[in-house]
Amino acid sequence: MEQKEYTTGELLKRFIPYFKKYRGTLCLDLFCAALTTVCELVLPLIMRYITNEGLRDLAALSVRTIAGLGLLYFALRIVDCFASYYMADMGHVMGARIETDMRRDAYSHLQKLSNTYYSNTKIGQIMGRITNDLFDVTEFAHHCPEEFFIAAIKTVISFVILVRINVALTILIFLCVPLMLLVCMVLNRRMRKAFSRQRNQIGELNARIEDSLLGQKVVKAFANEDVENDKFGHDNAVFFEIKKMTYRYMALFQTSVKMFDGIMYLLVVVAGGIFMIRGQIAPGDLVAYMMYVTTLIATVRRIIEFAEQFQRGVTGIERFFQIMDADIEIFDEEDAVELENPRGDIVFEDVSFAYADDHNQVFEDLNLHINAGEKVAIVGPSGGGKTTLCNLIPRFYDVSKGKITIDGENIRHFTLKSLRSNIGIVQQDVYLFSGTIFENIVYGRPGADRSEVIEAAKRAGAHDFIMELKDGYDTYVGERGVKLSGGQKQRISIARVFLKNPPIIILDEATSALDNESEFAVARSLDKLSEGRTTLTIAHRLSSIRNADRILVLTDEGIVEEGKHEELIAREGIYHRFYEMANAIR
Repeated sequence: MEQKEYTTGELLKRFIPYFKKYRGTLCLDLFCAALTTVCELVLPLIMRYITNEGLRDLAALSVRTIAGLGLLYFALRIVDCFASYYMADMGHVMGARIETDMRRDAYSHLQKLSNTYYSNTKIGQIMGRITNDLFDVTEFAHHCPEEFFIAAIKTVISFVILVRINVALTILIFLCVPLMLLVCMVLNRRMRKAFSRQRNQIGELNARIEDSLLGQKVVKAFANEDVENDKFGHDNAVFFEIKKMTYRYMALFQTSVKMFDGIMYLLVVVAGGIFMIRGQIAPGDLVAYMMYVTTLIATVRRIIEFAEQFQRGVTGIERFFQIMDADIEIFDEEDAVELENPRGDIVFEDVSFAYADDHNQVFEDLNLHINAGEKVAIVGPSGGGKTTLCNLIPRFYDVSKGKITIDGENIRHFTLKSLRSNIGIVQQDVYLFSGTIFENIVYGRPGADRSEVIEAAKRAGAHDFIMELKDGYDTYVGERGVKLSGGQKQRISIARVFLKNPPIIILDEATSALDNESEFAVARSLDKLSEGRTTLTIAHRLSSIRNADRILVLTDEGIVEEGKHEELIAREGIYHRFYEMANAIR
């Protein structure tokens, strides 16, 4: 998907509110940063005093004076150690908490996004945005305010002290700083673009790896390991080229810093030496000047070197807000109410629907009335909109025009949670979570006890094969249920719906992966579950829907036929042709 781009100012303005919860920690962290800065800036003053006094009257310097200054500096270093410890410990913890908050917000927002978003965004990209991209936010959140605060203190105090020593030399030195920052800002901008491309390509690599590994059986079945290696090699090479360019900008960056360092030191040595010869600056002042300039250069260099971390952090924040700014297309209306104990009377009134991303019109001005408790089967050619029609009821997508009602009320007036809680869905593409069989079934109604889970499995025809497994209901199914057969996974997904026990059921090719014996067993269970409930069944196996109260034939022209099995056969229309084709295949 096309991603929005932001200015650094926009990103920082939106990021700052994440500090609100931790403003106490932040203030104490900055106070500790100020203490460490003061401790560092005192040393040049001590050296200036000792040098000037020693050159003016060495006898005036006593051991007691030196010891006193040493004790003062030692005490300041103790304070510096405690302050630094707090900054390294609690400062980083604060950054980690902010990272955790952002990841929580991103994950929560992802749960609200529609199927359209996931249809157009690679999972590897999403995973990269909420994991790797946010790792650098910890360092950014901690060091960004800290580094700039320290730099401001050191720059201001150094300038005040140095200008009192020698105005002309100070102005010469500080004229280099804006020029250095200007060059660095230009290179920083290029580095940020490079980092953004790098992060995006990492997402592409993740997506490529995920796609290849999840489809490894297909890869091996077609002996296409070399093809996958070539694809990965190309993406990996692109990532290398982007990273090479990033390092080139970093090298230019660091070289520019070293060049300006040399210029500033050269000014101090040459101009400072000339001023000392002319008596415009004392030797001790020149020593202090050199130490302050060293501190100033180290500060500027640290800020500039922090720029890499800054750009990484800003890039991570940018990719975070690209998720947060993805539109929530399906949401609760302000006056949405709970759907409680619905009878299950469903009506489509002049419903039109087209996918927003490709404007593919699935159907137009469709009208349909499904009575409460009625068992309706939907058949038709692939691409006719059978699954789409069913997906509109739980609002996986919203209609483009018209409305859908349940018990006479527009489904938009119900909260999404209550609407979907009253609808049970068994999809054609079975998805099991990594975990045990028990955990996958109880997902249908979290909090259900073991006896209820076992009863649901029995009604779905799954109990017997589960008990034959080594660990029974505690058997680990593997990622996406890889350790189970297609039929076993399907029956577990059906058991989830039995446990949920909803008044409205949608079966999207629910028995497609079952053998004849299992299909018969599950069909009987589904018949029991369907009693008194509104049931929509999508099926290609026409034998599984012969006993439906009503069969709809849906094509790209809408509902072209409807009636009972015998009635549709007698008409010798599209349904009759499907039925004949199914018999011929057998």
